[in-house]
Amino acid sequence: MHPADSVPRVRPDDRAAAEPGRTTVEIVIPVHNEARGLGLAIRRVHAYLTDQLPFPARITIAENGSTDATWMRARELEDEFPLVRAVQIGQPGRGGALRSAWSASDADVLAYMDVDLSTDLNALLPLIAPLVSGHSDVAIGTRLAWGARVVRGPRREIISRCYNLLLYATLGTRFSDAQCGFKAIRAEAARALMPLTADRGWFFDTELLVLAQRAGLRIHEVPVDWIDDCDSRVKVIATALADLRGIARLGTGLARGTIRVPALGNAAPPGWPAGPDMPRHRLPSQLARFISVGVTSTVAYVLLYLLLRSVMAALPANAISLLVTAIGNTAANRRVTFGIRGRHGAVQHQGRGLVAFGSSLAHTSGALAALHAVTAEPAQGLRSQC
Repeated sequence: MHPADSVPRVRPDDRAAAEPGRTTVEIVIPVHNEARGLGLAIRRVHAYLTDQLPFPARITIAENGSTDATWMRARELEDEFPLVRAVQIGQPGRGGALRSAWSASDADVLAYMDVDLSTDLNALLPLIAPLVSGHSDVAIGTRLAWGARVVRGPRREIISRCYNLLLYATLGTRFSDAQCGFKAIRAEAARALMPLTADRGWFFDTELLVLAQRAGLRIHEVPVDWIDDCDSRVKVIATALADLRGIARLGTGLARGTIRVPALGNAAPPGWPAGPDMPRHRLPSQLARFISVGVTSTVAYVLLYLLLRSVMAALPANAISLLVTAIGNTAANRRVTFGIRGRHGAVQHQGRGLVAFGSSLAHTSGALAALHAVTAEPAQGLRSQC
C-alpha cells in the first residue's frame, strides 16, 4: 500500500472548515519561459493536493524573468484554481525565485518542485509529513538512495554522482542527492538560513542543504521515482562551472568564518559525538577517507575535463581541471581526512598541493603533446578524451 493510501483524504472544503485561512504547506514552482507546459503541470499538482494531501496547502507559481507568455499563463491559472497563486520575480534564477517566494510565505512548511514534474508526485506526502509532524527539519527527494527508481541517460547519471561525491569530499556533506528538484523545509529553519545564502541560481539547493547540515538540522531523505526530462533547458557546462564556483565560495566562507551558521538543532542521537567537526585520529579511518578523497578527486577531474573539452583545447582544459581538483583535494583532505578546521596552515598545505599539481600538469600535458606529435588525428577513442 502506498503511504498516501494510509491517510484520510480531505476535500478542499473540509480543509477550509477545519482551519479557516490557514496554510500548512506552500509548494513553490519556479518557472522561466515555461508557458507551453505550465498548465498541465499545475493541473496535475492541484489534483494531487485536492485528492491526496491531508494538509491545507497552496501552489505558488514563481515566474522569474520569462520572455514568453509564462506570466500571463500563470495569472490565468491563478484565476482558474482556488489553491493557486502567481508571483512575479524580476530576475531569472531558481534560487532567487525560491528565496523571494519562501520569504513572503506564512506557511509552516515550504516546499518546491520543478515544473517538469520529473519526480513522481506520490513522493510528496512522504516528503512533507515528517516536517509537519516536527520529526525532521528538512526533507529532500533522492535519486541516489536505495529504493529510488530513476530513468535517465548515463551522462546525467555520472554527472550527478560525481557532483555529490565532490560535495562529500570538499564540504563533508552527509545527504545523498543535492540536485533533485523536490525539497521541503520548515519555515523557521528557512528564515534562519536563507539570509546566509548568496546564490540565485541552481546552487541555491546545495547551499541551503550544507547550511542546514552545519546548523545541526535533521535532513529526511525520500527515495523517489524520477524520469529525466528530455526537453530540459539546463545548460550542463554553465551549471557545472557555476556549481564549482559555489562550492569554492561556500567552502571558503565556512573555513574563514565569514559565514557563521547558527546552531539550530542536534541531528545526532543522545550519547553520540556532537557535531561533524569532531576530529578523527585513528589511522585506519583516516586511510579510508584519504582513499575516498583521492577517488572522488580523480572522478571530478575526469568530469570537469570532459565538460571543458567541449569548449576549449585539450591542454587548457587539462590545466584548469587539474588546478581546480588539486585545490579541492587539498581542502578535502584537510577537512575530511585530518579534521582540520579554520585557516591555520591552509596556505602551506595548498602550496604543497600545488607542487603536486605542477608535477601532474607536466606529466599529463607532456602526454597530450606527445600524442599529438605522433599523430594529428588520434583514434576515435582517444580523440574523445583529448
